Amino acid sequence: MAAANAEHFLEQTRTAKKVMVLDLGFLGDTVHMLPALWMVRQAYPQAELHMAVSAQVVSFMECVPWVNRVWGYMRYPRHATLRENIQFVTGLRREKFDVLINLNGSDRSSWLTFFSGARERLGRLPRDGGSPFWKQRFTAHVWCPFGGQPVYVQRCQCLAAAGFPFTQPEFHVEIKPAHLAAAGLSPADTGSYFHLSPFTTDDRKELKPEQLTELIQELENRWPEKKLVVSCAPNERERRKLEALLRGLPRQPWRVYAGDLNLMQLTAVIQHSAVHLCGDTGTLHMALMTGTPTVSWFRPNPGTEEWIPIGAHHRAVMGTGNDRHAALQGIASADVVKAVEEVMKRD
Repeated sequence: MAAANAEHFLEQTRTAKKVMVLDLGFLGDTVHMLPALWMVRQAYPQAELHMAVSAQVVSFMECVPWVNRVWGYMRYPRHATLRENIQFVTGLRREKFDVLINLNGSDRSSWLTFFSGARERLGRLPRDGGSPFWKQRFTAHVWCPFGGQPVYVQRCQCLAAAGFPFTQPEFHVEIKPAHLAAAGLSPADTGSYFHLSPFTTDDRKELKPEQLTELIQELENRWPEKKLVVSCAPNERERRKLEALLRGLPRQPWRVYAGDLNLMQLTAVIQHSAVHLCGDTGTLHMALMTGTPTVSWFRPNPGTEEWIPIGAHHRAVMGTGNDRHAALQGIASADVVKAVEEVMKRD
């Protein structure tokens, strides 16, 4: 439901010449913002469109060439300093944006929105109603229910509540063939391999090493014609875990990427796989974006359903237990293999 001052937001700002969409989340947040970003692009065809994202995912935005400029904001591995915040705001104010859209709702991003100097500022009211003076940082805001729908659908619904024409959410992305070639693969390899991202940012979201080994062997036994590609993030923790996993395998995977692919190269590898397998991590959203079938595993947490891909080509296996401090439990390798069978039958 739109706030009284938001339902005509698009109608009142159609002549905007410069538009900023600000979403400073991590990779999954950025991916889930893309369908709404496309709605913004369509609504302001004459405008110069900018987007601000977390600095570590700036290179990923190459996949949306219809955005005129991408801004990076320091979120990881550290928070932006006071000086960096001042520089960021100064840059925003220099651009003199006609419209700034921020559907994230976090306190930090809302203050950045307020200080941006943008003439019209649209926000999404947070679950808890926002911190003191939250509404005053925006010229218009919408309330859209949380949960029940994937995050990317929710964000499109937020724009619809502000008068933007609602269409079926779509990811309008372009992955250059050169990125697949840079990973040592070719279009002829499409569909010939499974891609596995075994690790996440949290040990508690991962299958145990012995179960990963068992799962890999079961995949090989069930689909001997499919090769295996394994990748990890470019940090020491995941590289060590990958080395340990490989030592325990009786046969080495066809390709191993130990954090040596950039985001677009990794996206291309995922895009051309037969099925992408992973836990609760950013690569799942990259697969969703590229239309790649997925099988994923999750621990039960509030809000988890908002991030799980839906549709015939996606399956998620949910663990058991509510202890936030316990390891991932209740997922059998046989259930994961069954899920792979189900999504492959859909092709």
